[in-house]
Amino acid sequence: MEMSFRNNRHLLLLYFLCLLLLTLAASEDSSAIISRFQHYLRINTAHPSPKYHDAVDFILSQAKSLSLESQILEFVKDKPVLLLKWPGKNPNLPSILLNSHTDVVPAEHSKWTHPPFDAVLDHTNGHIYARGSQDMKSVGLQYLEAIRKLKKAGFGPDRTVYISFVPDEEVGGHDGAEKFADSEVFKEMNVGIVLDEGLASPDENYRVFFGERCPWWLKIKATGAPGHGAKLYDNTAMENLLKSIESVRRFRASQFDLVKAGLKAEGEVISVNMAFLKAGTPSPTGFVMNLQPSEAEAGFDIRVPPTADEASLERRIAEEWAPVSRNMSFELGQFKQKVSVHDKFGKPILTAVDSSNPWWNLLEEAVKNANGKLGKPEIFPASTDARYFRLRGLPAIGFSPMANTPILLHDHNEFLNKDEYIKGIDIYESIIKAYASFVEHTRIEEGSRDEL
Repeated sequence: MEMSFRNNRHLLLLYFLCLLLLTLAASEDSSAIISRFQHYLRINTAHPSPKYHDAVDFILSQAKSLSLESQILEFVKDKPVLLLKWPGKNPNLPSILLNSHTDVVPAEHSKWTHPPFDAVLDHTNGHIYARGSQDMKSVGLQYLEAIRKLKKAGFGPDRTVYISFVPDEEVGGHDGAEKFADSEVFKEMNVGIVLDEGLASPDENYRVFFGERCPWWLKIKATGAPGHGAKLYDNTAMENLLKSIESVRRFRASQFDLVKAGLKAEGEVISVNMAFLKAGTPSPTGFVMNLQPSEAEAGFDIRVPPTADEASLERRIAEEWAPVSRNMSFELGQFKQKVSVHDKFGKPILTAVDSSNPWWNLLEEAVKNANGKLGKPEIFPASTDARYFRLRGLPAIGFSPMANTPILLHDHNEFLNKDEYIKGIDIYESIIKAYASFVEHTRIEEGSRDEL
């Protein structure tokens, strides 16, 4: 009995030793994963001077460590699109595209607790503070980390998996994803499904998006005769512009009331927010106070959902917000990031989120298998590069696995918790494995593409 006890004790010690080694190995892996994320976040790709080539060089180093094929496309000088490829066993099957953008919005450094490009890990709460931690450098690196895990486990995809890192999403995507989606290279990729960015979720359910609002950037200009600051007269530039702003404000309130009452989600209404106001005659000390200006301008960021009547909105702008009768004019040229929310047949551009779309069913099951929960599918309240792929008839799903996280994209002190980041890698591992292993319904996919 004494010998048996010793053997059991030795086995128990061996078990705990193995457990300790596994824990240490996992800790080392997690530390390396977080370190790579911090490295990417520290590359300043904020507008107006994003360091795109530095970001591409770093991602290329990661691709090399994963033995992924790579290609740099430069549709516009100094705005590289990096395309990585994990070849599938059956290249005839439609491929998978995992898209992310490398650029981020500027940050007001003085408003941040930690410098926005230092990627500080606060050990008291586990948060990583950095511009781009949510939007959306996290997703780009999570794709690669998930592939790293799959390769380590010996998984080989049936479908080819592409990973794209595109520039300029934050300024409209015209020199990035739009040109990429229009290219011959993209056509030859034979893409069957696109994953792009989503939003953080304050609760335990991951948010997922099947469509999005598109931006109309509107500038309204009012003109009128200049006059003395003490003179009262009709149709001054400022008076007419203020009437316009009030009309816009009433429309905004009517849309916002629908959201507040719970009748519609944020992505289902037309949002209007004033982005700039320009008027007055400059002076060395500020503005000339006793001179009424002859011109006044205001800029508005309008977001239009796929269910909206675009023609009705344009009439409202022309007849109510900027009528010629009040010496008003408006511009929707360069200010209207016009990507229609409808296809050539006038139908809303939306990705199916029911049994008719096998990619949706696979996503639901994959998230569930990774112990995640999906919320109700939504229309994205802002705009992403996914719209350029949907315009080409492709299903595109917006998804960023960030649960129990405040929505801080474009905000001060943007952060993502390190544990949430690592959990997101497991979610993507499950999704990529499910998508890359999917070999059914290919005839349906090809038939649908022919119709488009």
